[in-house]
Amino acid sequence: MKITSSRISQLIFLAIFLVLFVNTEYRGKDEISAAVNSFFRADPLVAICYILSTKTFTMLIFPGILMLIFSLLLGRFFCGWICPLGAIIDLITDRIKKKTLPLKFLKTTLKYYLLFTLLFTALFNINTAGILDPIGILLRALTFFFYPLFGHLVKSGWAGLYSTIGDSRDHIDFIYAFLRDYILPFRDTLYPLAFISFLIFALIIFLERYEKRNWCKNLCPLGTLLGLSSRFSLFRRLPGKLCADCGECKNICPTAFEQDVFQKENCILCMDCKLKCNFKRVRFPSVFKHKAVKGKAPAVPGRRVFVGSLLSGFFFAKAFAFQPPQKQERLLRPPGAQKEGDFLKKCVRCGECMKVCLRSALYPDLFKSGFYGMFTPVFIPRLGYCEYNCNLCGQVCPTGAIPNLPPDEKKKAVMGSAVFDKNICLPYAKKINCIVCEEHCPVPGKAIKFELSEERDYTGKKVTLKKPYIADDLCIGCGICENKCPLEGKAGIEVFAKVKKRS
Repeated sequence: MKITSSRISQLIFLAIFLVLFVNTEYRGKDEISAAVNSFFRADPLVAICYILSTKTFTMLIFPGILMLIFSLLLGRFFCGWICPLGAIIDLITDRIKKKTLPLKFLKTTLKYYLLFTLLFTALFNINTAGILDPIGILLRALTFFFYPLFGHLVKSGWAGLYSTIGDSRDHIDFIYAFLRDYILPFRDTLYPLAFISFLIFALIIFLERYEKRNWCKNLCPLGTLLGLSSRFSLFRRLPGKLCADCGECKNICPTAFEQDVFQKENCILCMDCKLKCNFKRVRFPSVFKHKAVKGKAPAVPGRRVFVGSLLSGFFFAKAFAFQPPQKQERLLRPPGAQKEGDFLKKCVRCGECMKVCLRSALYPDLFKSGFYGMFTPVFIPRLGYCEYNCNLCGQVCPTGAIPNLPPDEKKKAVMGSAVFDKNICLPYAKKINCIVCEEHCPVPGKAIKFELSEERDYTGKKVTLKKPYIADDLCIGCGICENKCPLEGKAGIEVFAKVKKRS
């Protein structure tokens, strides 16, 4: 069996993606030199929706603009040569038994509605591209489900192996040390929304039962964007339809043939048809050599698609913009994310910040910030806290939604402000001294201070109480006080959202 150059390229980029994914993890160092965010920065859908929603430009997304320009010149090569999700689909598609009837409802303008609705929603200041972006879908499935599950299974299996071999385990300790230091996740807890992330990924794989590259050809908004740009590429396939005496290209091609006619917009330039052509007829000459040759392309999305997408974008923008006001006081974001609106416009919901969070403080949001905030990172102090000396989340964020602050600036980034609940805080509620929160406060000068008070406890005994209070000008809302509070359930001190700047 011949292996095409595109398949080799796919495997290389998939390997790079997985290596970067594993490297986007806390490995005992304060800096991550190379992260999987590189794939998002080269994603044209992320770049276009970022520009439309923020009405600004950043060099972080410049590779995505370059990828779009290359697609205008060369065609939809990203899908057939680079996309890691496409590579995984191709690896398993030949092993899935196809059903005879395709899903005909997908053979419509649905992919154009999805793409243009995303673009118009972004134009109305609501960026939801990350939810349907193929790299985002794959990365969330890995981060929230597969990678923690893999870590749990390996660690559990190793523990069982240790108990079996007893004293001989020293001979294999070096293997586990290598896996722990370079491969396994820093922690192996399944995240909220892990099952939903898995289901979305599994649905894409399930669609392969009906047609090769079903997701890529009929749904993927990134593929649709690149397909539209490929209409202007300099290369065309010859012949433009099936040969009368063969027709094998239709069985070989994963995306481009519809009703025996080659569809340039769907071609992912895998070159399988050229490699496997028995008559050596298939060519991809430039338009300069064959100006008169024109392959048939799908019809341009019409006025109905455009107007429908415009209305859908406006509707979804208004619907997603709603946020439950009663929950905003506990809506905490990562350090440096000062304005909620700007943060949501930039965040691509990749989950990288949650993956590298040193103290397990960041988790994917469900509905705390409304449906628009789904999969975005929220800071939950009772489950973890922001390490004072850590800025890993800013290092791996692909779009700057979490700014990459220098350590000194990050230590001053205010995420919220702590407040004591005097109804349950031990010194106030039970007349018992407790200094746990003050001991753990990392801010120089301590943001939690005490005032002495002579009182009588509930037995009538006179006691000197150290009643804690918050120095608001010092508190950064790191959450360690709430996390370390010894009370079960609700903490006696909680961090509430409060946007402020520190000079």
